[in-house]
Formats: sequence, structure tokens, C-alpha cells
Amino acid sequence: MSSSPLIEIENMSKVFYTDEVETHALSDVGLHIDSGEYVSIGGPSGCGKSTLLSILGLLDTPSNGTYRLNGVPVEDIDVYERARIRNQEIGFVFQAFNLIGELTVAENVAMPLVYRDGVSKSQRLKLAEAALERVAMAHRVNHYPAQLSGGQQQRVAVARALVGEPKILLADEPTGNLDSRNGEAVMALLEELHAHGATICVVTHDPRYAEFAQRSVHLFDGRIVDEETIHKLREEEDVRIRKLIDNARESTLAANT
Repeated sequence: MSSSPLIEIENMSKVFYTDEVETHALSDVGLHIDSGEYVSIGGPSGCGKSTLLSILGLLDTPSNGTYRLNGVPVEDIDVYERARIRNQEIGFVFQAFNLIGELTVAENVAMPLVYRDGVSKSQRLKLAEAALERVAMAHRVNHYPAQLSGGQQQRVAVARALVGEPKILLADEPTGNLDSRNGEAVMALLEELHAHGATICVVTHDPRYAEFAQRSVHLFDGRIVDEETIHKLREEEDVRIRKLIDNARESTLAANT
């Protein structure tokens, strides 16, 4: 008998309500991710990628549907247990790095361990140095974020995500603020971590980086679609935008004659 997926989502939707306006960020989403799998989530801006990742990381809750994490329905997990899971079982890597400028590299990486009982400051720093070694940043432990390049800051952010040995690593556009060389270096690092057993889910709009994953999931207007469908939808969207541009040009020319 096969074990349950680490992440299991069925018929999930997410609706945001603002000023009597409903925004359907996700609609009827189904997704399974096995332990040790590397999955990329792609799609155009505004299609629901970051919303889905926030729900996977227990930073947000779905409006409808079910989400089981390691076989446990998330709706049955109270706020304190959610906080523990986020701290101990899920690692986050953000596009904007989110490092604290007043703390050294080592202190930034050690920060998630502050909220763990029984881990002394010396232990936290030792574990932080080990995590920095894994991302080839051990030589920068006493530097501050402002003294690092963008690529180096993202490596530190990956180390911070790894320091607690999480079951899942969630990365939201981790190359979005990097040039191509540093972006490829960060993706190569994630690939190496996956090779050592990490479960990784990466949100990216760049098809080059999606190829690093074992499997790609495509979102369009809040729904998961297959690759053929998303290409068709993108072509239709391109045609629509070109028509809008042509109509605007014609209107401008008519107004000037």
C-alpha cells in the first residue's frame, strides 16, 4: 500500500472580498506533492501562484476544499500547531530576501531557531554556520546584508530556510530580484538540496527555471491547466492584447486627423 502524499489538495478555492468585490484567486485546484519531489508552479502574473504557495505554507487558508499536510487535514490544526509547523517543518524563501539589516548573516540565519525551546544561542549560531556552509556562505557569517550582493543575500535566505531541517522548502520567485547568472546559481543550489532529499516547491514565471524541477504545474486564472492548454491561452491573450494596442493606435490617429 502506497503512502499518502506529503501535500494533498482537492477542489480548493480562494476568494478575496474587498469593497463588495469578489476576486477568485484560485478555483477548484487539485495538487499532490510527494515527499522528496521537486515541483515548479508557473503561470502569468496574477494567476494565483503566490496565493497557492501561501496556503501550502500555512500563511493563508483556503475558502473551500481540502488540504492535507502529511495526511492531516489542515482545517483540524489549531493556530499554535500551525505556527509550530511553519517554524519547524516548512522553510520559506522569498523574492525580496527579507533579511534583517541590523543582524549579521549568522544571526539572520539563526533567527528561526530563536522560537524553538531548548536551543541555546551558541547552538543556534553553530547550526547557522553549518547551514551557511551548505550554501557556500560560511565566509560571510559576520557580514551584514547591505555588504552582500543580491545573489549572496538570496543564498543567505536559503540557508535561513534550511537551518531548521524542514520537510518542505517553499520558494516564491527566488530569482525575481537577481540577474541571470545569480538566478541560475540559486536554482542550481535548490537542485543540489533536492538531490539530498529535500521536498521543494518553487513558484516561477520563468520557463528556464521551471525546467530544474521534476514536474511543472501550470496555473492560469486561478486554475491548474495542462501545458498545451496554457500555450493556447497565452496565444489567445497575446492576440487580445495586440488588438487592444491596434485599436488604441487607430483611436489616436483618428483623434489627430
